[in-house]
Amino acid sequence: MSTTETHTAKTTTTATVTNVDMKLEVLVLPVSDVDRATDFYAHLGWRQDATPPSSGVVQFTPPRSATSIHFGTHLTTAAPGSASAFLIVSDIGAAHQQLTAAGTDVSDIFHYTANGPVRGPDPDHSSYNSFATFHDPDGNNWTLQEVTTRIAARIDSGATSFGTTSDLATALRRAEATYGGYEQRTGRQDPNWPDWYAQYIAAEQRGA
Repeated sequence: MSTTETHTAKTTTTATVTNVDMKLEVLVLPVSDVDRATDFYAHLGWRQDATPPSSGVVQFTPPRSATSIHFGTHLTTAAPGSASAFLIVSDIGAAHQQLTAAGTDVSDIFHYTANGPVRGPDPDHSSYNSFATFHDPDGNNWTLQEVTTRIAARIDSGATSFGTTSDLATALRRAEATYGGYEQRTGRQDPNWPDWYAQYIAAEQRGA
């Protein structure tokens, strides 16, 4: 738990842990055949990372992901195939094509409407609304989700940082689009636009 409550006769104090980095590093996958799972994820083109030879752990990292997967013997008591996770992509069409080329049995791309899921990507490519799914040999489920612009409130960091160059480029594009409106309102070009971009991106990451 992230909070600890201490009750006394006079006061109630809630201590929160908000200034300690807690980065999701590894997702443990329950698999029944380690060699088969290794072949599957290697065929996807995910990077196989070095692990201690005696650990019995196999680790893979999806392209440009900050989180890796672990599987092996005696790592989890969960039933093989019971895991489910999301893979965030900036272009779901390209990701779908890449998986198909690798021989992966991936679903059709779909998006959600008021009447439920509909085949094909979101016509406007709205963030968080285009999906596709695939499974590993044990049935562990992976969902592709296209995210082109993140919701500001979900970017919560005391420092401005980006996990990938793609995330940074997207932030720069948002700053550029907003800055264009700023120039129109002021009626002049600002020679200090790099400072403006930096302040905007930092404020956006704080949810401000």
